[in-house]
Amino acid sequence: MKDQLSLAFHVLVYLGLIHVTAFVVSGEPQVPCLFIFGDSLVDSGNNNALTTAAKANYRPYGIDFPQGVTGRFTNGRTVADIIGQLLGFPKFIPPYATAADQEISTGVNYGSGSAGIREESGSHLGDRISMDRQLLNHEKIISRLSALQSNKTFTDEYLKKCIYLSNIGSNDYINNYLIPSIYSTSKTYTADEYAAVLVQQYSQQLKTIYNLGARKIAVFGLGQVGCTPAEIKRFGTNGKPCVEWINDAVQLFNDKLKSLVAKLNTDYQDARFTLINLTSISAPQGDVPLPNTPCCQVGEDGQCVPDSKPCLVRALTVFYDGFHPSEISNTAIATRSYISVIPMDTYPYDISHLARL
Repeated sequence: MKDQLSLAFHVLVYLGLIHVTAFVVSGEPQVPCLFIFGDSLVDSGNNNALTTAAKANYRPYGIDFPQGVTGRFTNGRTVADIIGQLLGFPKFIPPYATAADQEISTGVNYGSGSAGIREESGSHLGDRISMDRQLLNHEKIISRLSALQSNKTFTDEYLKKCIYLSNIGSNDYINNYLIPSIYSTSKTYTADEYAAVLVQQYSQQLKTIYNLGARKIAVFGLGQVGCTPAEIKRFGTNGKPCVEWINDAVQLFNDKLKSLVAKLNTDYQDARFTLINLTSISAPQGDVPLPNTPCCQVGEDGQCVPDSKPCLVRALTVFYDGFHPSEISNTAIATRSYISVIPMDTYPYDISHLARL
């Protein structure tokens, strides 16, 4: 029991939850709607009907989620789910694949497992809804919303008040740059050149979100991909806690993304872009070893083996499978995105501030 309590404390300190206030959200949502773009970190079921290996519509995924198995790549709620709750939404934002007309006024989740900024990222796994395709889906939702509201001017003003989350880019490394046997990007670009090319394409996509009416946009940086159990197993760490050269490559992207957010705020003064710094949020607090053992039994693809039994105490695990955080990790990320614990967590402001602007 003492060892379990010690482990619990270490995991909670690592996640930053010791410092995070518990939020009780009640009353009306702080913004009228929430739109979510991204990959498997936010996918809530858009991949279920696709022909792809990147899907999580089977147990033990969803084992702690109120609705059970939905296609979320974790045991419970995603970061986007929890941010939605912190913003006061009484229901989870529906996935684009199944969003009914009566649901879309509160927002839509376009996230797709294995999707990337680049169109080809994740293609070896099968179909996925890339960022460019997610933007096309958002255009369709705006058309549906405008028809329902029967007033384009009202819809335009309505969309300006919503929050837009974008959490994408990990697959441009995991399922592209880091697989030279399938993708040519690592032969074509140095790590710095690739980060620049990615951020340049992403900048166009974020401008498209703006042009479609968004004025409050939270952009997630990439987490430490080199600390995921699957990448550690694949590449080894030379005695270090993580695969440092992968984290170094990803940090080049994050640094350029921060500069992009600053530039977008300068160029579009009627909008507010903010960066969620996942590297800061996921950094160990103090001298704490990184707990990077998957909770579920994983296959060669790093995902949970269907119908396998996950670890019993899921509140003490950082990763649920080889790539994806557990719900407790997602809680830490979401709460520190919503209200910063330290100034480095968000730039220039957290999501609770963004909602009030």
